[in-house]
Amino acid sequence: MSEMSTTEANAFKSLLRPDDSYDHGTYWADLSFGERIKFIRSVDSNERRRELSAIKDTFLAGCEGWNGALAWIGWIYGFSKLFAWYCKSAVLQGAGIGLEGYVLFSIGNIKPLLQSAFPTCWKSHKKYNPTWLHAIEYLEVVGIIFGQILVGFIGDWIGRRWGLIQDAVIMFVGLLMLTTAWGVTLNSWIIFYAWALFFYGIGVGGEYPMTATSSMESAVSSGKVSNREDRLHRGRKVTSAFLMQGWGQFLNVIILIIMLYITHRSGGPPYPEAAVHWTYRVSFGIPALGTLWLAWYRAKRMKFASEDLTAAKKKANVTGYDTQSLGLAFKHFGSRLVATAGTWFMNDLFFYGNKLFQNQFIEVLTPGNKSVMTTWKYNLINVAVSLAGYYLASFFIDNKLYGRKWMMIVGFMCDFVLFMVPACAFYFFTSKNHIHACQALYFLSSFFNQFGPNSVTFLVAAEVFPTPIRATAHGFAAAIGKLGALVAAVLYNDISTQTIFYVVPWFGLAGAILTLVFLPDTTGLDLKEQERRWSYIRMGREQGYHGTALHPKHLSVWERLRGVGKQYDLTADFEQRVEEMRADWEAWQVRKAEEKLKDEDEGLEEGSEFPEEVSNYFHRTATNAAKSRRDRSSDSYGEKTKNLQVQSSSETNSTER
Repeated sequence: MSEMSTTEANAFKSLLRPDDSYDHGTYWADLSFGERIKFIRSVDSNERRRELSAIKDTFLAGCEGWNGALAWIGWIYGFSKLFAWYCKSAVLQGAGIGLEGYVLFSIGNIKPLLQSAFPTCWKSHKKYNPTWLHAIEYLEVVGIIFGQILVGFIGDWIGRRWGLIQDAVIMFVGLLMLTTAWGVTLNSWIIFYAWALFFYGIGVGGEYPMTATSSMESAVSSGKVSNREDRLHRGRKVTSAFLMQGWGQFLNVIILIIMLYITHRSGGPPYPEAAVHWTYRVSFGIPALGTLWLAWYRAKRMKFASEDLTAAKKKANVTGYDTQSLGLAFKHFGSRLVATAGTWFMNDLFFYGNKLFQNQFIEVLTPGNKSVMTTWKYNLINVAVSLAGYYLASFFIDNKLYGRKWMMIVGFMCDFVLFMVPACAFYFFTSKNHIHACQALYFLSSFFNQFGPNSVTFLVAAEVFPTPIRATAHGFAAAIGKLGALVAAVLYNDISTQTIFYVVPWFGLAGAILTLVFLPDTTGLDLKEQERRWSYIRMGREQGYHGTALHPKHLSVWERLRGVGKQYDLTADFEQRVEEMRADWEAWQVRKAEEKLKDEDEGLEEGSEFPEEVSNYFHRTATNAAKSRRDRSSDSYGEKTKNLQVQSSSETNSTER
C-alpha cells in the first residue's frame, strides 16, 4: 500500500470509498450526529437534483419536435415515456404482488355482496355448511404458506426465473378456476371456490420470495463494485414493486363498483343473482388475462433473473441447492430469521385481519347501512390512504436518518396506539357524534401499516440474508407471517368487532419490540459488503472480515450483545479490498491470456471495471505482491508445522505418563 501514488490512491478511494457513503474517507455511520445530518442532507439534495434533471430530460426528449398547436401531443408523448419507465422499473417487477393484492383482498370486498344476494347461505347459514364458508379464508392462506416455502426453496435450487414463470402459470390456472367456478348447489359452488383460492394461493405465495429477491438482485450491479443506484435506491426499487399490492386492492374495488353499476344500475339492494354472478366472474376474468401475459413476459424477457444466484453458486462450487450455506445461515443469522419471521407474523395478524374482515370494521363506521356500494366506497377510501403510505414508505425507506428499522418501529407503535384508543372507548367512538373520529383512526392505522411494517418486512426478509439462501429465508419468513393471517382468519370469525380492537394492538407492540432487539438496520449498507462478509463466513474465516457490514449501525442489538462486529476496522478492510481486487484483476488477465480475447469481446474494458490507475498499480506491484503472498504462505506453513510438533509432543508425553 505504501507503493501507491496519490493518483492511484484517489482512484482506489473513488471505487472503494464512494462520496455518497464516505465523507473524506470516514464512513457515514461513523460521523458525529451533526456531521452525519449535514452529510446525508448534502448527498440526498444532490441526488434529488440529479433525478429531477433526468426526469426533466426524459420528458423534454418526448416533447421534442412538437411545437405550436401540436405541443400537447409532445406533452402526452413525454408523459408516456415517463410512465413507460415507471412501468418497467416498478409495475412489471411487482405485477405478481399486485395480483396477490387484487385477489386476496377480493375475499373481504365481495363477501358483503354474496351475503346480500344469498343470505341463507352466506349470512344465516340455515341451508348450507358454514365450515366451508370459513374455509374460504383459511384455504387461500394455507395455499400461500405452501407456495412461499416451496417456491422459496425452488428459487434457490433451480433459479429465480423458473420460480417466477411457475408462479405466473399457477396463478393463471387458479384465476381460470375462480372465473369458471360452479356447482350443482350453492354449497358445492362454495367448495369449488375455496379450493380454487387454495390453488391460486400457491402461486401467490411463490411471488413473495421471487419478487423480493429478483427485484433486489436486479437493483444491484453485476460488477465487483456497486454503483450509486445500488447504494442509494435499492430499498426504493424493492418497495416500488411491493406497493403494487396496494394498486391491486384499488383496482379490485374499482372493477367491482363498475361491474355492479353495469349489471345493476341502482347499485343498491336487492341484488339479482345474475348481476352478482357477472360481477364476480368478470372481476376474476380480467386479472386472468393479465396473468397470462405476465407468464409470457417472464418466459421471454426475464432470462437473466438468476444471474446473481448462478454467480454465487459458481464461486462456491455448488451445482444444486447450497445446503452448506443454509446451515451456516441458521448458525450466524438465526436471530435475523427470528426478526423477519416474528415481525411478519405480528404484522399479518394485524394487516390481513384488517383487510379480510374490513367489512366488519366498515359496518361499525356506517351503522344501519345496507348497500354494498357504500361499503366498497369506504374500502376505496381506505385503500387510497394505504397507497399514500406505500408511496411514502418507498420515498423514505433509503433515508439514512430514518430508514428501515425506525420506519418499522414507528409503524408498529402507531398502529398500537390507533387501535388501543378506540378499544378503550369503543362505544364513545362508535356513537353517532364521534363516528368520524373512529373513521380517522381506522384509516390512519392503514396508512401507518403501509408506511411501516408491511412495506419493511417484505424488503428486509430478503435483504438481511445472503444470495444462496435468500429466497428460502424470505419464503420461510413470509410463511410464518401468513400463519399470522391464518390465526386472524380463525380468531376474528369467533370474536366480536369490539374484542378485535382489544386484541389487535398488542401484536403491534410485540412487533416493535422484536424489531428493536433482533432486526439489523441495513439502511445505507452496500449489499455487496454483506455478500463479502458472507464469503468469509462460508470459507470459515469470519474473523478475517473487517468491513462496514460489521458496523454497529448495521447489526441488531442482539448481535452486538453477542460480540459480533468486534473486528470492524476500515483501515484493514481497505487494504483487504485492494488485495481482493488484485485477485480479480489477475484472474481477468489470465482469462484474457488463455482465451486470447480482446477487451471488447466481453465488454471488460480496462476503463470500466478496472480504471487505468488501478491497472497500472497492479501491473507495477505484481512482483512484490507475489513475493508477499509466498512469504505469508511460508509463515502459515511454518506456524502449522509448529502447531503439529507441539501437538505431537503433547500426545507423546501423555502416552508416556
